[in-house]
Amino acid sequence: MENQNITILLVDDEPDILEIVGYNLSAEGYTVITAENGLKAVKLAKKKKPDLIILDVMMPEMDGIEACEQIRKIPDLQNTIITFLTARGEDYSQVAGFDAGADDYITKPIKPKLLISKVKALLRRLKSEENEENITTIGDLTINRDEYKIVKGKEEIILPRKEFELLSLLASNPGKVFKREDILNKVWGNEVVVGGRTIDVHIRKLREKIGDNKFKTVKGVGYKFVI
Repeated sequence: MENQNITILLVDDEPDILEIVGYNLSAEGYTVITAENGLKAVKLAKKKKPDLIILDVMMPEMDGIEACEQIRKIPDLQNTIITFLTARGEDYSQVAGFDAGADDYITKPIKPKLLISKVKALLRRLKSEENEENITTIGDLTINRDEYKIVKGKEEIILPRKEFELLSLLASNPGKVFKREDILNKVWGNEVVVGGRTIDVHIRKLREKIGDNKFKTVKGVGYKFVI
């Protein structure tokens, strides 16, 4: 995937952020479109179908959390990567962002070079996922990695990207205990720093959607998928 073929939607109500971050992304060859609030972001996302959305949390008209929730309801944007821009120490915003369907978060303030490296890491994961084709059926659960689709019985379940990847990882080897550090590395990548509660938040959401009895916590170690 060449940079010029990648569209990034940058959303922030601070003009300086839009200008500086937008400039650095454009300098890398990415196509950058911008919005200054969540409402415009949702409209632009529907129209332009970006590969990556960088979304501020606190914004007028519609905040980033609500915008993320709205974007995740759009079928054509299920595979779009969404990462939040959050101020350092805003644990609530980070947890709320993951609950809304975000894939990652970037902590402000951030140096342009570090931002670019994080963006590249996110897009590398997107590229590797595009090259994978895999359908796994376990009991009444079918996981289609090619279409990013889950079917439980006859019900199709829409999952945010990271919930899907976490489920796909655990279900790839039912009964195996996946250590927390391995889950973080394989699902989020060792180039992106996430909080300790990240896995727990995603497991809780999966239990709500797939079934509490499908996931077992092994205290002090990690999680496993149970048939």
